Amino acid sequence: MERNSFVKMHGLGNDYIVLDSENIDFKLTPAAIRRLCDVHYGIGSDGIVLKVPSSKADFGFRVYNPDGSEAEKSGNGLRIFCKYIYDYGFTGNRSFSVETLTDIVHAEIVEEKKHRALLIKVDMGKAVFASRQIPVDSDEKEFIGKKITAGDREHEVNCVSVGNPHCVVIKDHLDEEEIKKYGPLLENHKLFPNRINVQFARVISENEAEILIWERGAGYTLASGSSACAVSSVLVKRGLVKGDLTIRMQGGSLKIQVDKEWNIRMTGEVREIACGVLSSEFPEDITAAN
Repeated sequence: MERNSFVKMHGLGNDYIVLDSENIDFKLTPAAIRRLCDVHYGIGSDGIVLKVPSSKADFGFRVYNPDGSEAEKSGNGLRIFCKYIYDYGFTGNRSFSVETLTDIVHAEIVEEKKHRALLIKVDMGKAVFASRQIPVDSDEKEFIGKKITAGDREHEVNCVSVGNPHCVVIKDHLDEEEIKKYGPLLENHKLFPNRINVQFARVISENEAEILIWERGAGYTLASGSSACAVSSVLVKRGLVKGDLTIRMQGGSLKIQVDKEWNIRMTGEVREIACGVLSSEFPEDITAAN
């Protein structure tokens, strides 16, 4: 690929710019990330996925929010990364391992068309409910079904880590304006020292649920793979669904499996939007933005 090449892909409307750390000649600083993700001054996206070297897995993965902060993991970002790795010839294998900031996950190309990945399955690791490991600043062993106040309302929250932290609020009715109001308040609540991703979830049946998402560092989001995994784990933990279910989001649906040991497997579609080469003027724009 040409120097400073990029690929833009989306997983259910959650879009990322993919870069190769060994093929760019500028530092991916917070300022550069914010500039790239800006729809007016950059390419525009929900974040950056970066291919990095790994000594522990076949490939190394990093993911960054549009505000310039680094996330531990992203389900949609991982599926996008796996499509990039496969489509652009970094591997000819349909199964491979990926090192994230927190663990090593295994991916499988389930379906392809003309040698390009369409449907990707990723083993997302284990759901962790221990408060201090999420982290939640609480002496409670687990923070499940606990009431906290954010803004002018009390919320019953359920917290879990799936490699990144999540706060799930189970609702009878979902309202977009409601999560836009309370999502940022919960994200930045004093109980969550690393901030937290927020989902409002409604159970449809024992094998189906729908969610709205407020993503840490990104805001209101059409779809999120790690959010779908987190909600599935919480709903199984609360005995509201079975371990094999469909999570419906505004951007589309994901299949999630949660086994008895809390291992999570996610399957969903990824599509490429565009590919290109960053202009030589881009590094100058980063400097001007600082």
